[in-house]
This record gives sequence, structure tokens and C-alpha cells, in this order.
Amino acid sequence: MPKLHTLELTINGRPQTAPDVRPHTTLLNWLRDQGLTGCKEGCAEGECGACAVLVARPDEHGGTRLESVNACLVLMGSLAGQEVVTAEGLGRPGVLHPVQHELAVRGGSQCGYCTPGFVVSMAAEYYRPERAAGDAHHGPNGFDIHALSGNLCRCTGYRPIQDAAYALAPPAEADALAQRRTQAPPMPQPTHLSSPDGDFHRPATLAEAVALLAAHPDAKVLAGGTDWGVEVNLRHARAGVTIAVDRLPELRTLTGTDHYVELGAGLNLSELERRLGDQIPLLREWFPHFASRLIRNSATLGGNLGTASPIGDSPPVLLALDAGVVVVGPDGEREVPLADYFTGYRQTVRLPGELIRAVRIPLPLAPIAGFFKIAKRRFDDISSVAVGIALELEGQTVRRVRIGLGGVAATPIRGLKAEAALTGQIWNEQNVRQAAKLLGTEGTPLDDHRASAAYRAAMLEQTLLKFYFERTAQRQEVPV
Repeated sequence: MPKLHTLELTINGRPQTAPDVRPHTTLLNWLRDQGLTGCKEGCAEGECGACAVLVARPDEHGGTRLESVNACLVLMGSLAGQEVVTAEGLGRPGVLHPVQHELAVRGGSQCGYCTPGFVVSMAAEYYRPERAAGDAHHGPNGFDIHALSGNLCRCTGYRPIQDAAYALAPPAEADALAQRRTQAPPMPQPTHLSSPDGDFHRPATLAEAVALLAAHPDAKVLAGGTDWGVEVNLRHARAGVTIAVDRLPELRTLTGTDHYVELGAGLNLSELERRLGDQIPLLREWFPHFASRLIRNSATLGGNLGTASPIGDSPPVLLALDAGVVVVGPDGEREVPLADYFTGYRQTVRLPGELIRAVRIPLPLAPIAGFFKIAKRRFDDISSVAVGIALELEGQTVRRVRIGLGGVAATPIRGLKAEAALTGQIWNEQNVRQAAKLLGTEGTPLDDHRASAAYRAAMLEQTLLKFYFERTAQRQEVPV
């Protein structure tokens, strides 16, 4: 019988060992087994935030960033050599953390079930290095209230929680976690866990990962785990071999040339959001619509494209940007246009043994762009329809337009009929309305619990009209 492995990690500032860890054990379950029951299971799919914890990760300047993640989606094998802080590690009775104190005095907790998760997400924002009073986009103390978008309050109501968030001062200089930010981050350790229900590998290099995948072409490639973790929890899925690639240095690069910007497939979306800034405006607009901050702190472009879901939110945006996917395997590296990447429902052109290394976005960018997500909730919800549009005009004429669509076919697709109808035409209301009617016929939308086929078709049409009126109709050189 395979021998189970012992992991070493740091929990609430104390080194600990985790003996006999199985490949599919989640951090949530392990923590609760250790008596750290502030971390709770609410939904087991990253929707409620009751299981939030802090993890120490590298920032862009050589220091450490404390990021909040869903413990229910993190497999223990991903944490070898890493640092985790739970709600219990932030304060204790009689010596409350500032976040805990503000929640207590402002009535931000009643039954208390969701409170530890709120505490952790608030602490991540409390320690965010960029937080500063006077930020016009955030609260009076610079607190981004959307840092709590992945935490669901069950009984208190959100106003006292918001009041607590906006009352927080900057961390004190003597604050141990504030000081931790200036120190080097923990280094990921190569890991191999083995048990009767499968093997978990965390290779040290891309070459090792490719060799493992070549030897096990059916292995589950794990990045942020925001999709696979749900399968493990709710459907009790098990993989014979899991290969974790999220911390591979070769997948964590962000580079550029005169011809493209290359985004590493292993960078989480929060990292991309910070590091890109306004460099790619369409991505800047899209990031807040992708799930919650808790999820974006783990989810990656490589993982979102790797699942090949027809309702993934990144493909419509990347299709509008005319992006390419860089895949690497035993025979080397190749770039595939994203428009040719999807071949069927959750199927792609990736060959056995290949994985996604990066996404390339060609330059120059189309100067006018927009993202539209139709869902039952404005944020943190699965889209019924998602549309990305990028437009380049030459005077009053459409020189180039790309329209990416999600949720209307077995794969993400381009709105080719509408693109063809617009290219070379005057950008005015009449032509846009004609193209919008064609866009409403794209794909093969279905009736399901999220939306009817007729509603999806109507929303396709309306998004192009909305794009025209909101983004371009006031341009003086464009006749309306």
C-alpha cells in the first residue's frame, strides 16, 4: 500500500506537521480536524466565504502579501512549506484584532456562523499595502468593500459590517502581520502525496510538470482549484494523478514585446489585476465581474481556459482581444489562436501531455472595448450570457471589430456574423441595429435554469446596442 506523506506548514505563526495527508484532503477539513473550527463549511464551492483563511504569498516587490482564499477549495498538497492564518490566529479573547473589535462594537455579528470568514476577508483588505485613505474609488479609509463580495451575511445585514470596515485605521507599526509583509514569502516545496485513492504531485519546474503529464496524460492539472475543488467536495470526484502547477515560475511571468503582452497561466487574477493596471482596459473592466475577491485570489487564466467551460467568463473577453493560447508539451511549445482553441463541449486542441503556459494578447489594442455580463446577481454569479467587444474605427468606418460570446453555445464563440456585417461599414445606429439582430442569432442558446434561449438571444442583441450608445454614440466624429 502506498505510504502517506507528512507535510510541513505554518499555521497561525507556528510550524506544524500534517501527517498522513491524502491527496484530496482540503485545507478546510484538515483545519477543523485540528480544532480550528472558526473555519466553517457553508457551501463547499467557494460561494459563501465561511471558510476563508489568509495565505502568505509573494508580492511583486519581493515581500509577502496576505491573501484571502476559500479553504474548502484548497487541497493540502498545495500548502507544503506555506503559511496559513485563520480567524483564531488574528486575535484571542481579551486581545481582539482591530477587525474583530470593530465588528463587535458595531454589531456586525449575530449568530456568528459567517463572522470568522468576514474577519479574514476584512483582514486581507486591512493589510493590503495599497490601501490608503482618500482613495476615491473606495471607502473613506481606502477600504475596498468589494473585498467582502465573496462573504455572505446570513442574519446581521451588511450595514454594520460596512461600518466596521470603514472604521479601520491603518495597521500599527508593531502589528506582527503588518511586519510580515516586508519579509520574504515562503517558498513552495515540491510535493508527492500517495494514497489508495490517487497521487498528488507538485513539481519544481515546468520540465518536470511536462514529463509527469506525458507519463500520465489523464492527470488532473491543478491551478487555483476553484473548479476542481467543487468537484472534489460536491461530487466526490477523485483523480488518479493530480499535478499542481500554480506556483511554477515559468507559469508566473508577465512580459511584453512590441507585438504582444504575455500573461502567465499560473498568475491568479488578483495578481494580474494589480500588475496590469490600466495596460489592457478591457481586462481592467472585466476583473471585478469574475466571481469574488476570494476566488480571484486563486483562479487563473490557465485554469479557466483549461476547463473549457462554455460559461467561463474569460473566453469572451480574450476572444474580443484576439488572444492566443501558448501550450507546451513533450514536443515543445506552440501558440493557438483562442478562436481555434475550443473544439467541443469542454474539449480543446490540447494534445495529451500538453498544458497551458501563457495567454498572449496582440498589440496594438483596439481603442474602444467593453464587457457585458448578464446574470441573476451583478457580482459573484455564473453568467447567463457574457459578451466582450473590441472596436477600432478609422474615421467613421469600422476598421476592425471582435465580439466574444459565452453561454450561447457548447463552446465560447466569436460573433462572426455581426463582425462581418459591421466591418467596413459606417459606425452608426442603423448599421449597429442591423448587426445586433444578427448577433441575436449567433450560437445555439438553450433553455435552462439560468435563462431561456429567447432571453439569451435578446440579451446578445441588446449588448451590442448598449455598447454603441454607452461607449461610442457621443463621439463627435460618429453620426448617430
